[in-house]
Amino acid sequence: MTNNEPIKFYAVNDEYGEFSNFAEYPIMIDAKRWPTSEHYFQAMKFDDVNYVEKIRKTSKAFTAAKLGRDRTVKIKRGWDSMRINVMTIAVRAKFTQHPNLASMLLSTGNRKIIEHTENDDFWGDGGNGRGKNMLGIILMRIRDELMAQQVDAAEN
Repeated sequence: MTNNEPIKFYAVNDEYGEFSNFAEYPIMIDAKRWPTSEHYFQAMKFDDVNYVEKIRKTSKAFTAAKLGRDRTVKIKRGWDSMRINVMTIAVRAKFTQHPNLASMLLSTGNRKIIEHTENDDFWGDGGNGRGKNMLGIILMRIRDELMAQQVDAAEN
């Protein structure tokens, strides 16, 4: 693999699987511990505090995702306009709260990062490269933030 090739990730056991929201790296947001960034993202779809806590307290990201996709529970009004910001908050927390993940993300240099999956053409690439790859874009934005922080720290 050359340094220009994109980094593709999906399953947590794959190379760069740590980039997946299902990877088990707990995050702290608003004084609450979330088992994974997936837990936080899925829970933020809902106003029902009991349902939010049910998602937060479930042990596996897969279960959190399943609960988050349950449309018998009403999602927040305007969720589609919030979801990128919510995902950014979750991903930023994950990569700033786990220095080993920040190092891994920074080690990717300027390579394109792609969530490669046929299962999602919004957060991923749709499997054929035609998806929006929003999770990959967010990861690259967080990488840029971390790089800028390193430069600032070196200059001061």
